[in-house]
Amino acid sequence: MPDTLLPFAILAAYLGLVNLLTYVLFAIDKRRARTNGRRVSESNLLMWSMVGGSPAAKLGQRRLRHKTVKQPFARQLNLIIWGQILLVAFAAFPQVRGVFWGAVGMVKDLL
Repeated sequence: MPDTLLPFAILAAYLGLVNLLTYVLFAIDKRRARTNGRRVSESNLLMWSMVGGSPAAKLGQRRLRHKTVKQPFARQLNLIIWGQILLVAFAAFPQVRGVFWGAVGMVKDLL
């Protein structure tokens, strides 16, 4: 593998492992919810979502029908996902950065 692809391979491996772990945690929490066992904390589930496991969190939420009704959690998960989308757009597309800094400048002028 060329050295230029190594960072992407590391990132892909990291995201794969984090997403696998996140989905497993959702499945464990769902099983424990059914059996009245010790639950995985919501903050733990959200933390794993925030560090890259949000696709698996959303998949687990839908497939396992887990944490879909509990609104504070669902809202927080959606905010994490939108934040990650904006972060990727900001990092990957220079045009988005230009629009963002232009809007910041306009707000500064208003104040």
